[in-house]
Amino acid sequence: MRFFLLLTFLVALGSVAVGADAPPSFPLWPNGAPGALGTAEKDIPSLTVFLPEPAKATGAAMVICPGGGYAHLADHEGSGYARWLARNGVAGFVLKYRLGAADGYHHPAMLDDSARALRIVRSRAAEWNVDPKRIGIMGSSAGGHLAASLLTHWDEGNVDATDPVERVSSRPDVGVLCYAVITMGPQTHSGSKKNLLGDNPPDQLVELMSNELHVDEKTPPTFLWSTGDDNVVKVANSMAFAAALSKAKVPFELHVFQSGPHGLGLGVKNGDLDGPLLPWTTHCLTWLRLQRFVK
Repeated sequence: MRFFLLLTFLVALGSVAVGADAPPSFPLWPNGAPGALGTAEKDIPSLTVFLPEPAKATGAAMVICPGGGYAHLADHEGSGYARWLARNGVAGFVLKYRLGAADGYHHPAMLDDSARALRIVRSRAAEWNVDPKRIGIMGSSAGGHLAASLLTHWDEGNVDATDPVERVSSRPDVGVLCYAVITMGPQTHSGSKKNLLGDNPPDQLVELMSNELHVDEKTPPTFLWSTGDDNVVKVANSMAFAAALSKAKVPFELHVFQSGPHGLGLGVKNGDLDGPLLPWTTHCLTWLRLQRFVK
């Protein structure tokens, strides 16, 4: 099948209707992120909240990691996805994570940010009418690598932490990976690898962040899609993760479409959710229904 071509800090957190101009945002760490290199906006990871209309809410939530090669964040893979999910009853939490390139961050800053985001949503689930057992993570391209990293490197939380958020599990209940970077090996996206791991990373670090090597029976169920002729992030990435899930007997669904450029997102411009969305969105909603995330 051929695709269509194509901080602010708030004192109080409220709900936001789909289409609102200024959804609420807040920092992941009120007193500064661990390992922060400064106090500029680039040093302050945050979450932006997109809640569904109460009548549509399913109680499920998704932390969303936009792509951008670990060098920038693509809004159409962030707020665009969040508004689409909210329209279908799923609360969306868009993660602004720290970046490499000019911003100067490398692993584990990005993984720390994603883990903290998941913990926050779970620890404050009651405030957003979210089921703490139905919180997933979603990412595209390099954001997909970050999502896959949490799917394979989560932890149960630190029961001895003084911060109650850190006592909460960072395990996502599902994953959605869109044309994701998965490996740091030969099939990787070189720019993402450099921005995440730096120049000439040791073999041990390359192995650690090659997520296909860390799938096991506790890895959450995952939906993946890509295009066969993606010349930026090779489809071999999605296929390797799917093969690892299959070997570990973890439920998954993989869609490889014949053709389409990298970075498609929903396939609409300017967040026009009334336009024709790409076919993967229908397949994804069907899969999310099986996971009890949508009605």
